[in-house]
Amino acid sequence: MTKFHAGDLFSHPIDRRRFLGYTAGASALAAGLGGPLGAWAQDTGIDTSNWTPEYINSIAGTLEVDTAAECAKVVPLDYKGRLTYWWVGPNEASPRIDHEIDAQFWDAFAKTYPNITVEKQNLDYNQMLNKLRAAALGNAAPMAAKLPILWGVEFAAKGQLSELAPETVGHHTAEFWPGAMKSVTWQGKTYGVPTNNETMALIWNAAIFKAAGLDPETPPATWDDLVVYSKQIKDKTGKNGYGLVARTNAGNTPFRFMPQCWAYGGGALDEAEANPGYKDVYINNAGTKAALQASYDMYVRDKSVPTSALTNTQTENQDPFISGQLAMMISHPIEYATMLDRAKKATGDDRKVADAVVENMRYGLIPKGPARRAVVFGGSNAHIFKPDVVDGGLDMDAARAFVAFATGPEWSTKVAWVGSNPGNTRGFRTKWMKQRLAEIKFLNVTTSMLPSGIPFPVIPESAEIMNIIVPDMMQNALTGKMTVSDAADDAANKVKDLLSGL
Repeated sequence: MTKFHAGDLFSHPIDRRRFLGYTAGASALAAGLGGPLGAWAQDTGIDTSNWTPEYINSIAGTLEVDTAAECAKVVPLDYKGRLTYWWVGPNEASPRIDHEIDAQFWDAFAKTYPNITVEKQNLDYNQMLNKLRAAALGNAAPMAAKLPILWGVEFAAKGQLSELAPETVGHHTAEFWPGAMKSVTWQGKTYGVPTNNETMALIWNAAIFKAAGLDPETPPATWDDLVVYSKQIKDKTGKNGYGLVARTNAGNTPFRFMPQCWAYGGGALDEAEANPGYKDVYINNAGTKAALQASYDMYVRDKSVPTSALTNTQTENQDPFISGQLAMMISHPIEYATMLDRAKKATGDDRKVADAVVENMRYGLIPKGPARRAVVFGGSNAHIFKPDVVDGGLDMDAARAFVAFATGPEWSTKVAWVGSNPGNTRGFRTKWMKQRLAEIKFLNVTTSMLPSGIPFPVIPESAEIMNIIVPDMMQNALTGKMTVSDAADDAANKVKDLLSGL
């Protein structure tokens, strides 16, 4: 494989002085990710009770990996077969490096398994789920797919996925985050292998903070503070304080609202509890209503967020941020690469503004609330569909070879280069993780949010709840169609109806 160099994109060294509040403890990890830690550390050589940037740096580069040799133990490298595959890959809004790594991934797989022919479709995030539902129903599904962490359980519950555990493709369950394994488990059986896991962080423009009379190096510590900061920024500078996202049927919305909701003690169900049963409805409890009220205060009362928030995804926050008109947003470390790309494409005075924004980008922990600090434990999983729903039938060995390759420590680290973390935790010990930590500004911040990660409810109805009911609740409150309390109660009724099968 041709080695890529990300140094031209990530030319600034990591500034540890700007990172605040490293508080990753073993109890928080166990509560947030749902699993015992001792056995995991013994099996993987990773001590998650010491999950700090310093520790992560210390283990990076300590493991040598031979991907081809590992794959050969699963499926012979001269195996001749055919694979159909769907995934959400790089698009026009993705930074250049995402496209480069994607191309290198496919080139490397072709060299590892030269006799496996791949027919692949790179689909839009907001279209893939419905297209896959229709395909599986019509027995036209791909053999394998990489699905966002929220989606797989629906297909497992419908009986459309083949059983698939890490051991099926030469790995060990202990190599993957307990929360990630929870996302691929349905009624005691495993139906997928995690490819990558991600958490986000708060991003802010230090220059706008300074202009508003705020400490440019200190982010809001709590969600209540964020509301105050957003208003002060709007009042003092005329610029929008926070990039609120409330679009219906877009995954960006719950990934930004639910951390706020959980922080206040709310939820959709009881997914934020240490031992969730996914039967108790929290979407209209006091915590959820407090989080919804905070969004209402920013959008309606203070008018400190974009008026377009009702139709915005995170992509729509990028233009105002790079033009210095938006102060805060929540996203992945990939936003730094995205902003660098946008700055390079700008010209004249726009280029000067964009360069200044990049220079003033800061990352910190997502604010905490009265109950906890929280972030969505996100990512994606690899799944193999059952033969009877696959177009043209299933070549199981070709699918196993591909999943083994994609979920090993090498490519689960490389494909996650700027926007996520390796699903296979052995990836944290590789030389590629060491390179990422050296080159990617702010990666240490988002990686250290992992112990605060909370998975979405692992039930078939999760996508409907998160992508439709939660955004609808926000829309009902923010547009004034309903009061905050009524909007939450309406959402609770919809969740109860959904869970009862109505």
